[in-house]
Amino acid sequence: MKTHQGSCHCGAVRYAATFDLADGTLRCNCSICTKKRWWGATMPRSRFVLLQGEDALTDYTFGRHVERHRFCRHCGVQPFIFTTSPTHGDFVIVNVATLDDVSDEELAAAPVRYVDGRHDDWQTPPAVTSHL
Repeated sequence: MKTHQGSCHCGAVRYAATFDLADGTLRCNCSICTKKRWWGATMPRSRFVLLQGEDALTDYTFGRHVERHRFCRHCGVQPFIFTTSPTHGDFVIVNVATLDDVSDEELAAAPVRYVDGRHDDWQTPPAVTSHL
């Protein structure tokens, strides 16, 4: 496990998140993840620290309004999502593409788990994943 540093494009928002890329990442086919081409890494909220930029963040929620999609209001990049679930409690999903301290090789080696968020089936991958 490593504490990674991440940020939005303009640098107004910076965070630290402790997790292991080798534990896997997540790609989802729900409407917002598909449009954003989201690539996430999940961890308990206790392993995430916002270092700067709370005042630069804005939220977007939809559907069940459980996930707080956080965006930098200056550059539009979404570095992370705050959410909760009955089985996992409070957790954070960081946008792997916003990590500042990982190499292309580390990203390429990170395992990816696909989930069918479009049908709220988080245990089964969708039939088609090549576009995600």
